[in-house]
Amino acid sequence: MTRWAVRWLAPAATFVVLVALWDAATRVFGWEPWLVPPPRDVAEALWDYRGLLPEHTWVTLWESLAGFGLAIVVGIPLGGLIAYSRLMELTLYPLLLGLNAVPKIAIAPILILWMGFGPGPKILVSFLLCVFPIVIATATGLKQTPAELVELARSLCASEWQTFRRFRFPSALPEIFIGLKVAISLAVIGAVIGEFVGASEGLGWVIVNSGANVNTSLAFAAMAILALVSVVLFYAIALVERFVVPWARHRG
Repeated sequence: MTRWAVRWLAPAATFVVLVALWDAATRVFGWEPWLVPPPRDVAEALWDYRGLLPEHTWVTLWESLAGFGLAIVVGIPLGGLIAYSRLMELTLYPLLLGLNAVPKIAIAPILILWMGFGPGPKILVSFLLCVFPIVIATATGLKQTPAELVELARSLCASEWQTFRRFRFPSALPEIFIGLKVAISLAVIGAVIGEFVGASEGLGWVIVNSGANVNTSLAFAAMAILALVSVVLFYAIALVERFVVPWARHRG
């Protein structure tokens, strides 16, 4: 019970304190509701737009998960190539670093021009934000395979593929999941960036239009949902990690 209380009640108490401080700040400093809405106005917006917000939440969630899934499909094999080939490391690393350094808000308008206002540009921006941490985590994990495991594989006359499948990849999974947990939050950010630039649906579109209409409470409500989605997705990956890599939490 103590462990459960620390795990769940501590974050909940922190959230309540932050909301209370937010409400107190709006009263003490006399901020106008259209500038910084108090928590009760945001809660009212969540209720008043209960038919609108879920629809746009699903759009952003789907774009985020599609970009994240594409980043996994591309990023893990790329990380493997970098880990196993010095030539690939020298070739791909600079390209990945350069691509990661380019602000995605600068790429998004070009993608909109090329692909239109559909979900494609949002998925691609999400992918571009996600793929780098997945590649780095995969390459790092594969390079850090304990030497004793490699020696064990050699003593068993295992092939390179068998060594990878039974020793290197399982050993790299904790690092890979670190990359996945970093990437899943970036996936949501990428989808929203794409919606900011050009969209007709999604929570990013809701925030842009709410700002244009000076409906700050709705914008804050959409941002609160985005925060909740990111937290849920992060802990979903953490839950998968507990089942796939049960030994990871006992390391070090």
